[in-house]
Parts: sequence; structure tokens; C-alpha cells
Amino acid sequence: MSKNKYKDVTMAKKKILFECQHCGLTTPKWMGKCTNCGAWDSFIELDEHQQDVVKKTKSTTSTASKAVSITSVENETVFRFSSLDAELDSVLGGGIVPGSLTLIGGSPGVGKSTLLLKVGSNIASTKKDVLYVTGEESAGQIKLRANRLKSNEESLYLLSEIRLEQILIELEHRHYDFLIIDSIQTIYSENIASAPGSVTQVRQTTFELMRIAKEKNIAIFIIGHITKEGSIAGPRVLEHMVDTVLYFEGDSSQELRILRGFKNRFGATSEIGVFEMRTEGLVPATDIASRFFNRNSEQSGSALTVVMEGSRPIILEVQALVSESHTNNSKRQATGFDNNRLNMLLALLERKLEIPLSGYDVFINITGGIKITETAADLAILAAIISSFRDRAISKETVFIGEVSLVGDVREVYALDARLKEAKLQNITKALVAKKPLTKSTIKTFTVDEVTKLLEWY
Repeated sequence: MSKNKYKDVTMAKKKILFECQHCGLTTPKWMGKCTNCGAWDSFIELDEHQQDVVKKTKSTTSTASKAVSITSVENETVFRFSSLDAELDSVLGGGIVPGSLTLIGGSPGVGKSTLLLKVGSNIASTKKDVLYVTGEESAGQIKLRANRLKSNEESLYLLSEIRLEQILIELEHRHYDFLIIDSIQTIYSENIASAPGSVTQVRQTTFELMRIAKEKNIAIFIIGHITKEGSIAGPRVLEHMVDTVLYFEGDSSQELRILRGFKNRFGATSEIGVFEMRTEGLVPATDIASRFFNRNSEQSGSALTVVMEGSRPIILEVQALVSESHTNNSKRQATGFDNNRLNMLLALLERKLEIPLSGYDVFINITGGIKITETAADLAILAAIISSFRDRAISKETVFIGEVSLVGDVREVYALDARLKEAKLQNITKALVAKKPLTKSTIKTFTVDEVTKLLEWY
């Protein structure tokens, strides 16, 4: 056998692996479109070292264990410490859990870095050591923001670093109780050849931070960039790995911001936090009820409703504009409300109330930047549309609470007593609901069981 033949036999065939940079799907061949997330031209070839990292990350080590009855498992007590921010503590279920890994996302300029710097300062004021790692700004820039927020504390440390290994070395030098990573897309490991922000880098970096959080019992908050669709950039496994996922909602041009929990392994995800952006930073919003509606003037196309955000009732103003269309295709656009449900309600108005809306443009807006996810505002949407179509103002002393079905029925919603109680606190005197409340209320309630009875009320 010749030397060349011997070399051909003994040489191992190189295994080629491609990975999607949007969702992390791996495949042995290159594809133009990812079959998992639908992204185009997102596959890159991984080298041998990157393939080893992917295999190690995806593989799970199993140890021999024995199943036990759930009744014999002792209850685990979750310890929490306060962030000294009532709204954030409420979203987290009562406070920050040591050893937890929390991911917070939001659009640029919404206040993620501002909130966490203030929270870090609050925790540092309780004599806990806090490390703020910034990969996007210098320590001087963070210092300027800290001066504006009055967040200069001796126990608050800044580290301008994007190398994961250097961050781990700093964590070995001093024990920290709270760690902030700003942001996860800028941190990279020198052991991985891919660029910062890639799927492999984000996955491996988050895995190391999770390991550190559990081993050293450090509460870690990481900031994540979002895509143009509004989801956190990087692999979907990022949200699965962390303990808590928080999203900031709201327009950066407005004062109010909403912090909503989408995942929490240590508590419920039904609560929201409402903040107000001021010169001194994000502060918990006070008297938020009066910030979502205007009672000074009564105009057509405006109706009030009460929605539940977790256990908190909030009175919102629904605004509608119905104008004659000058094109063949009428526009239907909603801000803060599901567009598909708007089309359903408009079809219901044409069928049940015989209102000819096919030749009109219809626009819906929910004030305050809140996105309505429940159906209790259906009745208010219909009332605002009818009010704009007929150019008749609705009294700001009335709220509309009810879900509307496809057959035209108005159905009751949960927590009606809590909604009416909040309306009473804002001096609301009338309410249109599907069913009378269980407890006696000073608000005069009118029951509406069918959509057609809306016209009778008008």
C-alpha cells in the first residue's frame, strides 16, 4: 500500500455542520431558508471547535436517580430580598431571589439600563456588593447616568468588559450579591471563534452565567436586545434557560413604561409594573388611574373600560375614528388592540346593527401605550366605533365592560367586582355590563346581553 493510499484510509472525514443564527437550528447541509424560524440566508458553517461547543451545550449528563413520591418531597422555601422598588418587586413576585437568572428585554431607549442601574444602586445602599458589567458603554458614561440618577454608592462597582473570561475572573476576586450584564449580545467567550451576538456565543455565555448564579448564589440580571418583531434577539433557548423573563413595553417618546413578566419560576407572571420616566430616571408611577384617560372633555369616538393587568384593575380610554374611505380597500388599523379581533367586531356591527362600515376607514387606539390582551374591552370598542360613526359623545361617567361573541351576545368577564370598585374610586357613576355584580355597588349598572341593545342605550 502506498503512502498516499494509507493517508486516504486513515484520514477521518471532516463533518460539516451549519447553524441558523436566528434560532440555533443545526443541519448537516446549508439551506437558504430555515425550516424552524423561516429566516432567509441565516445559516453559517461551524468549525470543529464550535461543533464541540454545540454538542456540549445540547447534551445532558444523566446520573442514576430514584423516583420519589411527591408527598415525601419537602417544601422548598424561596428566600427573597427587596430591590427597594415596589413595582419591580411586584412583577418578580415579591423580590429578587438569590441565585436566579433574569432576562429583561425591550426596545432601545425604553429604560432597561436606567432601571437596572437604579436598582443596583438601591441594593448597594443596603451594604450588598453589586457589579454592573457594561459592554456597550464606558465606565465614564455609566458614571454620568449615575450622577443624574443620584445612584453613586460605594458598594456599586463598574466593569467595562465584553470578555466572559475576564468577568469570571472578577467574580472570583470579590463576592458579589447582585450582577448586571448590559447586554448579553455584547459578551463573548474567547474559546469560541464566532462573533459576539451569534447564537453559539449567546447560548454559551448564558449557560456560564447560569452556572455561576447557581454555584455562587448570585442574583444575575441580563439585558437582551430585541428584534424588529419585538422578540428578544438570539436563540429561543435563551428564554428557556433563564429563570425569569421580563419585557418593557411602551413608547420611548412617552413617559409611562410597563414592565410585564412572561416567565417566572419563583412566582406568578400575572402582575405588571408601571413606571414613569423622569429626569431622575424610572420611578414607580403614582396615581396611574388618571393617566390613561381624560375626563376634562367629552368627544365622540371615546369610551371608557376597565381591564385587569394581573390583579390590578386599570381604567383605559378607547378611542375610535370612523371616516369615509376614498379608496376601494377600506383601512382597519388598531394600536394596542388585536387587529383580527377588530375586523371581527366590525363584521358583527354590519351584520347585527346594520351599520354600513364597508365604505369607511376605522382606526382604534388604546391610550397610555397599553396593549389589551383580554376581551373585556369588546363592548367599549363597539361603543367608541358607534360614537364616532354617529358623531355623538359618550359620557365620561360611564364604563363599558363585556366580551362580545360572534353571535352578538355580550358575556360576563371575571373580577367584575374589582373592576367596578376601581371605577367607583375614579368617580364613575354608570356601568354597562353583561351581568349584575355579586356584591352591592354604588355604581348604577345596566345589563346588556345583546349587541343590538347598544342602540337602545344610545
